[in-house]
Amino acid sequence: MGNKLDRFRAVVLKGVLGTATLAAATLLAACGGSSGESGSSAAIQSLSTGEPAPAANLATAGTADAVRLAHQASFGPTEALIADIRSQGAAAWVGAQVATTGSSFSSGGASDVHQHTADMGYCDLPGRTGDNCWRDNFSSEPLRWDFYRNALEQPDQLRQRVAFALQQIAVISDREVSGTYGLRHYHNRLLQLAFANYRDVLRAVSLSPVMGDYLNNVNNNRTAPNENFARELLQLFAIGTCELTADAALAGGSCKATYNNEVVRAYAFALTGWTYPPGGATAWGCWPRGTNCRFYDGEMVPAPTLRDSQSRRLLSGISVPAAASAEVALERVLDSLMAHPNMAPFISRQLIQHLVSSNPSGAYVRRVGEAFTSGRYTTESRSFGTGQRGDLEATVAAILLDSEARNSSARNAGGRLREPVLLFTGALRALNGRTDGAALGWYWGENLGQRVFAAPSVFNFYPPDYPVAGTDLVGPAFGIHNSNTAVSRLNFLTYLLYWDGSKPDASVPGAVGTQVDLSAFESDAADPAQLVDRLSALAYGEALPAAQRQLIIDAVATIKANPAESGKVNNERVKQAAYLIFAAPRWHVMR
Repeated sequence: MGNKLDRFRAVVLKGVLGTATLAAATLLAACGGSSGESGSSAAIQSLSTGEPAPAANLATAGTADAVRLAHQASFGPTEALIADIRSQGAAAWVGAQVATTGSSFSSGGASDVHQHTADMGYCDLPGRTGDNCWRDNFSSEPLRWDFYRNALEQPDQLRQRVAFALQQIAVISDREVSGTYGLRHYHNRLLQLAFANYRDVLRAVSLSPVMGDYLNNVNNNRTAPNENFARELLQLFAIGTCELTADAALAGGSCKATYNNEVVRAYAFALTGWTYPPGGATAWGCWPRGTNCRFYDGEMVPAPTLRDSQSRRLLSGISVPAAASAEVALERVLDSLMAHPNMAPFISRQLIQHLVSSNPSGAYVRRVGEAFTSGRYTTESRSFGTGQRGDLEATVAAILLDSEARNSSARNAGGRLREPVLLFTGALRALNGRTDGAALGWYWGENLGQRVFAAPSVFNFYPPDYPVAGTDLVGPAFGIHNSNTAVSRLNFLTYLLYWDGSKPDASVPGAVGTQVDLSAFESDAADPAQLVDRLSALAYGEALPAAQRQLIIDAVATIKANPAESGKVNNERVKQAAYLIFAAPRWHVMR
């Protein structure tokens, strides 16, 4: 077995990883290599030059687009999902996904973490002690269990993907706030609003007690308010820092500030007057007077004693009148943001980046922005949206069904680096895997720089404008990509295929571990070419370019039965083919 492992590793290093190109911003470039490094050949370079795939029964235009849409709108293609998209067509499938009932997060945490009045820590109370008390009641670990289970198993794939995008725009993190039940409420709300209106998203974010705690807006001082939430609302959640054209270019060719500190202060004053929802309790009472104790069950409620009473001038020609209530002031804040010309291109471009492409053309952003602004998108006699400005159903449909998303001719600037979360879910879904999420948090998530729900700051794991070295492109996920994480990607595939993943952890409710099931592919293993084409169709929607295809077929064919490995040859061949196909840079750069 050791010799076989050495052989396929040699094939990967020499034949598959050696085909990366700088324009594609592949793993090899991140590792410091180049397309001309030792081991590449003219034949191998065919992957970079886009040589047409050889004739194969599995490669059809319909399959290619179905796989592309599955990469963009789900947590990874499965053979069943590809067949479903092909049978319905892209627009009908998106419509069906919008109508699919949303699954939610349910694991971990009770609200009584913020209701105990004893003079001791919650995890010191009788019945609450134990090694996992903090994990199960204060951390985001139970959310990760639900997140990955939903990503692999639930039918509302598009809702889950859009909510994942929204939570990377309006970030909260358990590195700063504690309370599993509250973190769960926040992300369940994003799931509920994934196809609603972006105004509703901003309202929910503004009224979330978890966000209020995270960015210091709950119980804010009416005479000298903390500006943290107001600043990030403007900078990250709504309009950005520079004036934009409709296609998200800098207005006038340079950055002209959309706001200054005086504007930030006006928003901070306008957003005063909110406290936690009722229900919290401590041994020392609530502070300051007139407020509620920390509690995350529900939305923040008005606290008149904390409300600024002066008139405040906001953006878009809108003001908060003097003596306005907290509720009225919040609506004026939302009015000013939704009316701002930056809103549509700023949010549209980020959603495109999370779903389809890191470098969308200006025309693509403009078309999606028009759907955001009009609240309506129509294609193939199918209409999406309510006609209200900020409609996310219309916006998401415009993103996924636009010609730039559905075009089979990938531009050099097209696509995006597969971020770690999509690496985990993509490989597991393709290979009929299952997970309880436990291994994808502290170990693999931390190792690859994306432990979901634990971003290092409100700026997420990576910025939307992170530059790809040596190009004029941006690649947000490259912000957490380096030589170490590039190797860790390959190690993750080795973990799934050759280390048998993870066994169930008895301390995790409903534990199933993290493992793949290759049995469905073993029936094709007697014919290496058929096996490679089947897995290639699953990963890419088409057969591989001729030279790379033959290299992998040859590598698979080296595995032959012998007396010591009787009955294992088919499984080993599937592992070999799967490793080489999913380790290739072409899979890690989604197009």
